[in-house]
Amino acid sequence: MSTKDERIPTRLYLITPPRLDPAGFADTLKAALDAGDVASLQLRLKTEAGDTAPADELRRATETLMPLAHARDVAFIVNDSPEIAREMGADGVHVGQDDTPYKEARKIVGPDAVVGVTCHNSRHLAMEAGEAGADYVAFGAFHPTDTKVTHSRAEPEILTWWSELFELPCVAIGGITVANAPPLIEAGADFLAVSAGVWAHEKGPAEAVRLFNLLMNP
Repeated sequence: MSTKDERIPTRLYLITPPRLDPAGFADTLKAALDAGDVASLQLRLKTEAGDTAPADELRRATETLMPLAHARDVAFIVNDSPEIAREMGADGVHVGQDDTPYKEARKIVGPDAVVGVTCHNSRHLAMEAGEAGADYVAFGAFHPTDTKVTHSRAEPEILTWWSELFELPCVAIGGITVANAPPLIEAGADFLAVSAGVWAHEKGPAEAVRLFNLLMNP
């Protein structure tokens, strides 16, 4: 069993805006990735109705954005589309409880790819995902978010519980900003998954990444 003091510092897990033009977004992404340490970038594109974007849209975005991430040693994760992740050579896939089941996603992407699983505020779901072989578990939402309809509200204590009992990394997600991140870092989050908290920051995405890094590495 390890304590938070012995663990690797919290790192940033960026999530793309739900709708973007890949070519137009490229410079914004480069500036953000160059502003500080970023562990991974999740491509999460949605339609106006909230469904996963069409496969061709995911392919086009991956073709443009994944090389920018890989050039900076940032892992590229595709949300809810293990087939696209495998086809495009992404580093892995993130699946929710209503998406492709973990075991099926693992079969599709293979044993060496990253598979992360949303576990909401459920200790039971997190333990099941860990036992099944997930590479990380994601808890949330910790704060209100406009990025998606949230099904649960999590409290920081679940991060502390997990980090004190398990080595498997945990990700905090949901409405995270520079202002509200410190309690989640202190609670034991290995990664902070952030979308609007970076892209909509009043001083710009690059400054947001810099400020998150200051919080994580004081």
